[in-house]
Amino acid sequence: MLFACGGTGGHVYPAIAIADAIRAEHPAAAIAFAGTRDRMEWTAVPKAGYPIHAVTVSGFQRGLSREALTRNLTFPFKLAKGMWESLRLVSSFDPDVVVGTGGYASGPVGMAGSVKGRGLVLQEQNAYAGATNKMLAKRADTIFVAFEAAKAYFPEKKCVLAGNPVRQDLAEADRAEAHAHFGVPTGASVLLVMGGSLGAGPINGALKLHIDSLLADENAFLIWQTGSRYFEALEKGIPGHPRLRLLPYLDRMDLAYAAADLVLCRAGAITCSELTVTGTPSVLVPSPNVTADHQTKNARALAEAGAAVLLLETDLDSQFEATVVELLTDADRRAVMREAALDIARPDAARTIADRVVELAETHGGTA
Repeated sequence: MLFACGGTGGHVYPAIAIADAIRAEHPAAAIAFAGTRDRMEWTAVPKAGYPIHAVTVSGFQRGLSREALTRNLTFPFKLAKGMWESLRLVSSFDPDVVVGTGGYASGPVGMAGSVKGRGLVLQEQNAYAGATNKMLAKRADTIFVAFEAAKAYFPEKKCVLAGNPVRQDLAEADRAEAHAHFGVPTGASVLLVMGGSLGAGPINGALKLHIDSLLADENAFLIWQTGSRYFEALEKGIPGHPRLRLLPYLDRMDLAYAAADLVLCRAGAITCSELTVTGTPSVLVPSPNVTADHQTKNARALAEAGAAVLLLETDLDSQFEATVVELLTDADRRAVMREAALDIARPDAARTIADRVVELAETHGGTA
């Protein structure tokens, strides 16, 4: 199996989860990845124990800036080079199946696999389908989607609603261990705020404005992951408090979810899936700066199921106390949200997709 992914963790980590599920059941399966040298897959994939092959890719730049125009001039040449490299890789590695999980690298590698008659499986993480997966859809044997809304972008007969592959250990952490790890006192209601590795400026800004009213409740406890970009300034500007843990990043996401009674965060596809698998009520603030506003579509899917509250970034400051602070004090409502989240969770997504990939590989002559 040849996995093609790249660019962001939202594309790379689902691919690794599927590969891990295949390897767990079929240790002899030959698995490799294709990606780019200058993005996160180049370190994340080898760290997970898989070889990765470089493919030249380049996205078409929107806008009329000089940089965008310059990059677009080289786009056709990079596209041709990437396709040639992908065809050569498919010939040399000789996969039975190519698995594309999105990102620019999936395009030429998935196309090369299809041209050479190999099986093609796609996995779409978002409620709004990405451009690469939409381009490859007609050539795919099976398309796994994480949200019902994503089916609208693909041939219906090829779609399987499977959820997003997430780490299984996230749902297995012990709450008592989690409280001890973060120093949470008995009986506290924990708000977990996170904005990704770099952080989310609007979320951090709103929390800074409302932190006093939040911590005025003696039962409230705040775990605030600021992101590396904002940590130093916030550490200097926020007074210390016994019920506040201010962190640049979270190195134990399993314990963070286990400790949390409510999460305030963005609405990336993998985060949304993690929230459902862990049964964590959430207030989702979609980033408006993403392609086709897909985070809003992700958040709406959870909100319509009753598992989350969708709070637009433009309303974050004005509605913070009425939404976040009040929900943290409403245990009954959070219990309902927790059950709704678990109802739509698909914890076996990686296994479901892995089984289909192996089945397709065997159809194409491979033995796993």
